[in-house]
Amino acid sequence: MSTTAEHDGVARQDPNPKPDRSPKQDRSRATRQRLLEAAVACLAEHGWAGSTVAVVAERAGVSRGAAQHHFPTREDLFTAAVEYVAEERSTALRELFPAGPADRDAVVAALVDLYTGPLFRAALHLWVAASNEDQLRTRVTELEARVGRETHRIAVDLLGADERRPGVRETVQGLLDMARGLGLANLLTDDTARRARVVAQWADLLEQALG
Repeated sequence: MSTTAEHDGVARQDPNPKPDRSPKQDRSRATRQRLLEAAVACLAEHGWAGSTVAVVAERAGVSRGAAQHHFPTREDLFTAAVEYVAEERSTALRELFPAGPADRDAVVAALVDLYTGPLFRAALHLWVAASNEDQLRTRVTELEARVGRETHRIAVDLLGADERRPGVRETVQGLLDMARGLGLANLLTDDTARRARVVAQWADLLEQALG
């Protein structure tokens, strides 16, 4: 609390205290996060063609210059955005099961949810754009390979799977491929009812395959 000089041994409150200000670094970090979240939301809602830096900056409530200060190119912005949210989803998935390996029905459902939210929709638009742009393709391919490895590792841990056993690694990868397919189906229609039946069947199959 701001005070004036002491008078008769009593500190008097400043009638016009200056507002507390966040450190510049914190403000910069907050701006970067708003831009990343806005970029993912724009990709999910408008696709690649409709997600310009100006549109993202407006949604994030910052100037275009501020956006380009953090991300010099459009490709920088959108690859960083998908990477950021992918890491957030991985963290959220782990936090669902803080004790480690869990009920496999719940784990399968959580993994499927990973592929049916806005992250997957945004990533899909980025993949389509990358298929036609060489510079973007290289960066997105590297990103997806890393995210894929991390997701596979999380799935193995949560399912309590022993990949030393023949076929276990392929079974876990098949689960993730299935989840991705359900995510694609969900892009066009609400696939909730069918998805629930498929998740239940896969949980049964995993119990048999993983022991």
